[in-house]
Amino acid sequence: MSGGPDAPRGPGEPWGGVRPFSINTKLGALVVISVLITTGLVLIALRTATELRFITIFSMIATLLITQFVAHSLTAPLDEMNTVARSISHGDYTRRVRENRRDELGDLAQTINIMADELEAQDRQRKELVANVSHELRTPIAGLRAVLENVVDGIAEADPETMRTALKQTERLGRLVETLLDLSRLDNGVVPLRKRRFEVWPYLSGVLKEANMVASARATMGSGGSHTRTDVHLHLDVSPPELTAHADPERIHQVVANLIDNAVKHSPPHGRVTVKARRGPMPESLELEVLDEGPGIPRSEWRRVFERFNRGAVRRPHGPGSDGGTGLGLAIARWAVDLHGGRIGVAESERGCRILVTLPGEPSVPS
Repeated sequence: MSGGPDAPRGPGEPWGGVRPFSINTKLGALVVISVLITTGLVLIALRTATELRFITIFSMIATLLITQFVAHSLTAPLDEMNTVARSISHGDYTRRVRENRRDELGDLAQTINIMADELEAQDRQRKELVANVSHELRTPIAGLRAVLENVVDGIAEADPETMRTALKQTERLGRLVETLLDLSRLDNGVVPLRKRRFEVWPYLSGVLKEANMVASARATMGSGGSHTRTDVHLHLDVSPPELTAHADPERIHQVVANLIDNAVKHSPPHGRVTVKARRGPMPESLELEVLDEGPGIPRSEWRRVFERFNRGAVRRPHGPGSDGGTGLGLAIARWAVDLHGGRIGVAESERGCRILVTLPGEPSVPS
């Protein structure tokens, strides 16, 4: 509701640059009212021949009552602000001050609430960072552990091929640690992108192969996790086969891996997940699609599905062998796409869920 004289302000909403009920105005009105009451009582005394001492007593009582009322209106919000500030200092960022005043105290209440919002957001980001670290490091650690356990148990030989697989996971682990360090610069907009031109088919083929390897490793170890299903078939469709793109391969790996992980979780038994790649409208641009055969995402959830910790509103959405995940995969994918200046969203599909990613490619150089 809005428009009423006592309607609270929204954040940053001015009162036309004027405070009709400022503290200075209230104190001035207190003095004027006290003088008027005293003058009125004196005039009454003169006309009714009332003794001056009674007029003085009545005048003092009236002035004290008005002063008490004004003082209470000023100290009550200060007490509330003190209580909220004390709660914030103890780590409770959910308390807020009522913004129902149109004076300097109302401005102070608004400032305290803004501060509480920012502190709450920072606290939430710290917790999300820990969850992001766990989510992103889990995949290469699981793959590396599987390779090393196979060597120790004698299932696999410590031949160059096996060691190359372990080395690849170790290198990816190092790159992810570097990526997590880059997250600290995210707020300043200085997260680096290492773009280069690469062939899409062998690149995506490697991503799908790694996804299958990690899923098999997790299923063998019985470690759970978001992608332990081996019954879902991953299919790659790149057209034309010689398609190339210009982007940061490591960031795009995060996008595709998380989209595949999400699609596999929502697939029916022995379902199929298809990764499509097509040439975009600009030079070296790329359009990626990840389609599954699951229950799909309700249109009302299309915008919220990329929010952190959002697991969707579909009833019983996860297939066998899936724990539902942390709700971070799609949020991480959106973050990586945003760094490229691209777009990611849910698209229309006759069956299942279809996630569409558009990457801008190499910027055109003016001639």
